[in-house]
Amino acid sequence: MVHEPGSAESYWMDSTAATSFAALADDVEVDVAVIGGGIAGLCTAWELARTGAAVAVLEADRIAAGVTGYTTAKLTAQHGLVYAHLRTKIDEQAARWYAASQLDAIEHVAATALELGIDCDLERLPAYTYLPEEKRGQIEAEVQAARLAGLPASLVTESGLPYPIGAAIRVDRQAQFHPRRYLLGLTADLVRRGGRIFERTRVVDLTEGEPCRLGTESGATVTARDVVVATHYPIFDRAGLFTRLVPHRELVVAAVIDAGDDPAGMYVTPEENTRSVRTAPYGDGRRLLIVTGESFQPGTPGVRERLDRLADWTGEHFPVDSLAYHWAAQDNTSTDRIPYIGLLHPGASHVYVATGFNAWGMTNGVLAGRLLTALIDGTDPPPWSTLYDPRRLRPVVEAVPLVKAAAEVARRFVGDRLRPASFADSPEQLAPGDGAVIRMGGRRCAVYRDDSGDLHPVSATCTHLGCVVAFNDVEKTWDCPCHGSRFDVDGAVLHGPASTPLPPAGDVGT
Repeated sequence: MVHEPGSAESYWMDSTAATSFAALADDVEVDVAVIGGGIAGLCTAWELARTGAAVAVLEADRIAAGVTGYTTAKLTAQHGLVYAHLRTKIDEQAARWYAASQLDAIEHVAATALELGIDCDLERLPAYTYLPEEKRGQIEAEVQAARLAGLPASLVTESGLPYPIGAAIRVDRQAQFHPRRYLLGLTADLVRRGGRIFERTRVVDLTEGEPCRLGTESGATVTARDVVVATHYPIFDRAGLFTRLVPHRELVVAAVIDAGDDPAGMYVTPEENTRSVRTAPYGDGRRLLIVTGESFQPGTPGVRERLDRLADWTGEHFPVDSLAYHWAAQDNTSTDRIPYIGLLHPGASHVYVATGFNAWGMTNGVLAGRLLTALIDGTDPPPWSTLYDPRRLRPVVEAVPLVKAAAEVARRFVGDRLRPASFADSPEQLAPGDGAVIRMGGRRCAVYRDDSGDLHPVSATCTHLGCVVAFNDVEKTWDCPCHGSRFDVDGAVLHGPASTPLPPAGDVGT
């Protein structure tokens, strides 16, 4: 059993300096405005700046510090069992385009890091997806589909993991890296090229036109010929993407191991509610073991128990008795398992989106930057642009996931009004560090008691579309189960699509 929980922070964030770009104070005019400073937004801005475009990045918090700062940072085209799915549910061309575009993104990162001299711990390693022996048939089908798609895939029954794997698909020459170091290096070059970055600048309004106009929380405006919405979950839903995206979170634990215990690869299995394993350089002949898993929908109770399970699993399978770090990652799954990258909606001509990365945001974020730049710059887009087009319709593939997603949102929207996921009858039931939804005076209040015993009451109704939030007992946040918005204990927005805070709820007693 692992006894020390470690720092409640991402290693990527802890091992890099914080950024401090100024907030937007005055109206500006640029060629392209990029909303969101994660990997997709920063890569898009950098690619556009290389074409000579005047670019501004507008980030609600700090760049490379949201979802991108809490990833597991694998650069691989081997995305679980995706190729058999693409080949059977769509067609072989879709699988080939998907493989080619993902491989292109990996090589682009390697070439860019070399060109700019970015020391981002880039390592070329094999990627594995494994299943128990009784599910070997699924691995065989995936290997065949991946080979036909153009990946150097093979079926193996052994790996560097310290436990048996059954059967696995192995794809060589994939990569892993330090995402913050890479993106901060990219950002430095972006600024050298004249790109402008505004942090602590939340965009709250978009007017499409020629030009487009963005309104920000401070009142300052941005005028731009083109706009890219790269906010992970789109803050503007003019294409019905809210119904085609399912948010989920995964927990991450990290522990220091000797280099001799490194499993020398990137591993993932959908078994046991997901287990993902990789390492990173940690100095002095050591590696940082990074284990991800326990996938859950935001707003689901019992996050502490999930974290304990993941930590214990790590201690059972690796020589680990304490953690160095623990954190969580969030992503969105599209209904056909392909990201949405391109024009935002059928009537759009100057507004683009990048979202739905299905837990593989590193290659897809880089891919988004290259694809969106080709579309905006007017150069010939790559052949796979139609594969990722947000305006696509695949009713046969998407019908069942769409119905399931809609049913879950409806269940939470209605059911949580009757009995919220984290519910208490009165504030007196809350111990220090606990939070719950409490009905007070006919209102649902999200109430947190801090370690000093003081209460922090805010409205329990998400400001996005009105679902009832639930308390995350590990990260001490209020999470929306419908579309994944997250708020701190005082109601401030941590993660969209919500763009306004939970309002104070007033006095709810002691």
